[in-house]
Amino acid sequence: MKSQLFYSGAYETIEGKIKSFLNEQPDFLNASTIGSPRATGDAIQSILESNFENIIGDYCKTYSQGFARRAMADLAFIDQEDLYYVVDVKTHRLETKFNMPNITSVERLARFYEDDKNHFVVLMIAYNIDLGVKIKVEKVCFIPIEFLSWDCLTLGALGWGQIQIANANNIIIEQRCSRKKWMLELCDTLFEFYPREIGKIQHRISYFEKIKKQWEEKNDVWI
Repeated sequence: MKSQLFYSGAYETIEGKIKSFLNEQPDFLNASTIGSPRATGDAIQSILESNFENIIGDYCKTYSQGFARRAMADLAFIDQEDLYYVVDVKTHRLETKFNMPNITSVERLARFYEDDKNHFVVLMIAYNIDLGVKIKVEKVCFIPIEFLSWDCLTLGALGWGQIQIANANNIIIEQRCSRKKWMLELCDTLFEFYPREIGKIQHRISYFEKIKKQWEEKNDVWI
């Protein structure tokens, strides 16, 4: 089902509210944690989890947080039309030249999107460090995954395949992109990806066949 939050453009208002909210926070890092992107990301996520329900306002009917680290969501909510949103919070320090964040498993997303009421949302917080220990949020993206162009996505060889942002400094958004169109592109991308992985596996099998033969021919001096 089409989300009024994302297909009306209201999400852009939410992006602005998140940016203002985070930039108004008192310093929540110190000299020992400011250099750690992981510590910074955890702190930003914790603040958002505690305040997201108020930020999103009337769009939220019920709200959930406190998911396990390996869960699909960091927070979740149901809107007034009973559409379900899981939100994956990502943070990116703009001063880093390269960052390739994982988003989710292709198999997990395919199963989740069997229900048209489900929405997988990426909340990307791009920030710089200001005045030593001050976080300055420069850009917020709060979008369903299908608004991320395949021109900025790639697949990683983990499990069934892991959707990744190829470079967090280069996010390309296709506003109001059709989910059907995006999922068909995902399938076509996988049809190219899997044969390449098969080729890699065959190469690895051949390599270890040679290794096994070498070891079969060795004298066993460890007896």
